[in-house]
Amino acid sequence: MNQRFHAPQDRDYPTALAELRQGRKTSHWIWWIFPQLASLGRSPRAVEYGIANLAEARAYLADPVLRARLVEASEAVLAHARTPIEEIMGPVDALKLRSCATLFEAASKKKEPVFTRLLETFYEGERCPLTLDALAR
Repeated sequence: MNQRFHAPQDRDYPTALAELRQGRKTSHWIWWIFPQLASLGRSPRAVEYGIANLAEARAYLADPVLRARLVEASEAVLAHARTPIEEIMGPVDALKLRSCATLFEAASKKKEPVFTRLLETFYEGERCPLTLDALAR
């Protein structure tokens, strides 16, 4: 599982982090930097890099490299707390980030506060209902 994320992250993480630190996502890496549930994906890439369930999300967080990158990328977004998330990520990827934060907040059992902070800061505390519904099944 983790190798499917490591290879594209090794290639694209420096670019993704630089874009997030600058406050504007401009290239295509959302699927492996901020993954969401596979069931929410519509494109082949979204499905390929989608997380199957809560157990897989926990395995993702158990990988020290993937966890560190996810937290660091999330903190880079939070550095722009006064900017609307749609301006940082674009409107579609802003929704994907909310899905990702909702998933990993649940997977970490709220022990990783960065996901809660993303949701509180940019989404008025509203979790992604599609993610919550999928996790409840």
